[in-house]
Amino acid sequence: MNVKTTKLSNGFTVITDYMPHLKSVALGVWVNAGSRSEDDHQHGLAHLLEHMAFKGTQRRTAASIAQEIEAVGGELNAATSIENTAYYARILSDDVPLAVDILADILQNSTLDEEELSKEQHVILQEIGASLDMPEDLVYDRFQETAFKGQKIGRPILGTPDSITSFTPSAIKTYLDRHYCAQNMILSAAGDVQHEDLVQLAQQKFNHLPVVRTKKSLETANYTGGQWIEDRSLQEAQILLGFEGCTYFDEDFFTVQVLAAVLGGGMSSRLFQEVREKRGLCYSVYAFHWAYSDTGIFGIHAATGKEDIKQLMPVILDELEKISYDITDEEVARAKAQLRSHLLMSLESPSSRAAQLARHTLLFNRQISPCEQEQKINAVRISDMKKLAKWLFTSSNPTLSAIGPIKDMMSVDDIVARMSLKQAAE
Repeated sequence: MNVKTTKLSNGFTVITDYMPHLKSVALGVWVNAGSRSEDDHQHGLAHLLEHMAFKGTQRRTAASIAQEIEAVGGELNAATSIENTAYYARILSDDVPLAVDILADILQNSTLDEEELSKEQHVILQEIGASLDMPEDLVYDRFQETAFKGQKIGRPILGTPDSITSFTPSAIKTYLDRHYCAQNMILSAAGDVQHEDLVQLAQQKFNHLPVVRTKKSLETANYTGGQWIEDRSLQEAQILLGFEGCTYFDEDFFTVQVLAAVLGGGMSSRLFQEVREKRGLCYSVYAFHWAYSDTGIFGIHAATGKEDIKQLMPVILDELEKISYDITDEEVARAKAQLRSHLLMSLESPSSRAAQLARHTLLFNRQISPCEQEQKINAVRISDMKKLAKWLFTSSNPTLSAIGPIKDMMSVDDIVARMSLKQAAE
């Protein structure tokens, strides 16, 4: 690894990983602000700003932004998440100065033109409409909303039609001025990139970023759980069952990742083997864990037909119960191998690497090396996994989100009652 970090005098951070076998570079600016950073009247603004950044600056039109990067064979994109926003490019190494110049331009000199804003609001309204038409997307949005009821962390990133159409250029600029400041932003790059050269470019292009000393604290997350179901005429039901999980900083973070892999991380996992292979109850089933800075959520997703929905949930609940007392060395070894291979394979992708560098810096203010991560994965013990599984599946109110032909599905109250009876029997 050839990771280097420099913090400019204004607080802007530059971090690189030199990968000499490549001829290209993945680089981007990560902003420590996402949908969770919005005030109540700003719902959807972080994502709208991400769109507006590409709609023209004082030096470039929207068309010329796309034309300049594509004229050198590069790619430019952005993404908004719950806790951060990223603007990134993939280019050949000779074109790093161009990519940095474009990113600096769109993040500091966007015109926020009213006509362009109106068009982009219309585009996002279509995006919201499309998400409502896709059950596999909608069920995840409602899952997050239900798990964190009435909180910013639970709101859909896209916003609502009413909130999106209410925003003015002035409102966008207010959000931009508060969150897009030097100490809240990181320029991260991986590939055929020289650290000193990138630092020099950053000093030239990002030296005039505002410095905001007082950072607004995030609203503390409170996992609530609950139920959202919609009986809709579909060929397949989309179902999500969840429980309160771990934060990025929790000592059980790597334990819960191994647990998720054992339960539903691949074709050899318990859920896939029992639910799909042995019983044929669904086409897709897997487990996952999402961590945030102060909370987390452990979930199981399944997609199944109307005729199998009644049998599906009891089988899943049986597997949740079993894993709290019965885990084998062989399946833990497989799960650890999966996590290690995913980690090491991600190092071969400059885009994944640049994103990882930025995330670690934003979260921990340091890099967690692959070696350190491997050690933490290898250190996970079966006894810790059993203890964690029992806590995960009994200590919090479940979250149930489902859409489709779900008339015969267990309710969240049925799930709580069944798990309580099992616990009492033990």
